[in-house]
Amino acid sequence: MKTYKYLFLLLISLSIIGCSDLEEEPVGILAPEGFFSSMADVQAAVDGSLTHAINEKIWGRKLSIALMLRSDMVSLASNETRRVEMEELTTLASNGMLSEFWPRIYQGIAAANLAISGAESVSAEESIKNPVVAQAYFTRAFYYFHLVRLFGDIPYIDGPFTEADLTIGKTPVAEVYEKIIADLEFAETWLPETTASAAIPSKGAATSYLALVYLTRAGTSNTADFQKAYDYATQVINSGMYALDSNYQNLFNANVIDASPEPIFALDYNNVEAEDNAYDQTAPMTGIRGDDRNDGGGWSVAVPSLEVYTTWDAGDYRRAVSLDDEANINGTYVNYTQFDISGHQFAKNVPYIAKYMRYPGPYARINARATSHNYSMIRYAEVLLIAAEAAVELGNNAAALDYINQVRARARMGGAYKTGADIEKTFPASPVPANLTGTVTINDVLEERRLELAFECKRWYDIVRRQIGDQAYGPNGLEGNKEFFTADDYLLPLPEDELERNPNLLPQNPGY
Repeated sequence: MKTYKYLFLLLISLSIIGCSDLEEEPVGILAPEGFFSSMADVQAAVDGSLTHAINEKIWGRKLSIALMLRSDMVSLASNETRRVEMEELTTLASNGMLSEFWPRIYQGIAAANLAISGAESVSAEESIKNPVVAQAYFTRAFYYFHLVRLFGDIPYIDGPFTEADLTIGKTPVAEVYEKIIADLEFAETWLPETTASAAIPSKGAATSYLALVYLTRAGTSNTADFQKAYDYATQVINSGMYALDSNYQNLFNANVIDASPEPIFALDYNNVEAEDNAYDQTAPMTGIRGDDRNDGGGWSVAVPSLEVYTTWDAGDYRRAVSLDDEANINGTYVNYTQFDISGHQFAKNVPYIAKYMRYPGPYARINARATSHNYSMIRYAEVLLIAAEAAVELGNNAAALDYINQVRARARMGGAYKTGADIEKTFPASPVPANLTGTVTINDVLEERRLELAFECKRWYDIVRRQIGDQAYGPNGLEGNKEFFTADDYLLPLPEDELERNPNLLPQNPGY
């Protein structure tokens, strides 16, 4: 074999690090042959597959920030080319963020595949084996769901990676979705209803993802898929296993999130700057330059446009939680109109994202890197909104009103929070947002998702699945006109270096 680096060459050997809420201790290099002698070995591989998701190249920064920048709610305060391309929707196949999260996601898939395969050599009853293997199926579906939404047709591998996989071609989107659904169905059958942490996949996590997968696959017109999305979402709702947290701020407070009833599946950071970059940099990427919090504040990279703030009703508690509009910068209290007092060239006089900088946990290091956040990949409020959206499509207005208004009712409760100036405040109960009445529209649900899930890396996927780029990036969009946007931008380009190494990945996605 040639010695230069292929995508999948990285994946044949896997180094595994334990996550903070997963059971296995760290292990070293995991080889496919001769390792799996017990279900504890399989669990170690499963834990390792999830660890890849918290790497700096996926949710620690590269993918999470790319998703923010491609949305219509987060602008860029940087001149770094790879970020400019994501922000302006001019992403090239050579983009440096793209080439980081693509291979890392496949490493996570490889570890999940290895766990599934390794379990076959372990003698154990189904009741012992399948709940562990189901975690691997869930994890594989989680990774492929991101890939298919980002790139469309992709290489799909469901066994231990071999040399033959180095030149595998692309699997059509429809087939990828069928495989994702099959994995999630197995996971739903065998995962337990309760787990020690939302970072460990549960039955409810699989059911919730089935709802989201069907909603996504439905696009704008597939009634059968909307019905499936509604059925799975209401199954979660009716299970009574989850609830809305009484204080919206708690969802972004690393000190209390473990006790919240709302997260269904989360990525839990292990509080250390691990050797393999398995740590969080999303907080500093979104933080204010010169902020006295967190030993120097943030890096002022991913910053909302002013219109995100000014068009959001001030009576909505979620705005107060989501955005910092005041701060102590270098010892001076200022509101957002003076945030550039830090003197940094990229500091902006607009409110900054607050969800990840306020309560990063006791292990956060300088600039709030390596936090102990649990990032909710899916939470109960989103399941309610999935049910509401599907109900609109199915003509069930009463259900749509019920589910969307449950989310709004929680927002009206207010709660205790800490401002960007590190001042404890209580946001009183508010009449905003009022219950919807009359006929709920798809736009109503999308707007509720935009506010409820602000800066949680969901908005780009909503724009794509609903094909609303012309509005989101038009002259009346929150960031103004993104002149380079075309329908081709709904997919990212396949990484250039992968195409060079493997011509079977051709053709490139349209427009690139």
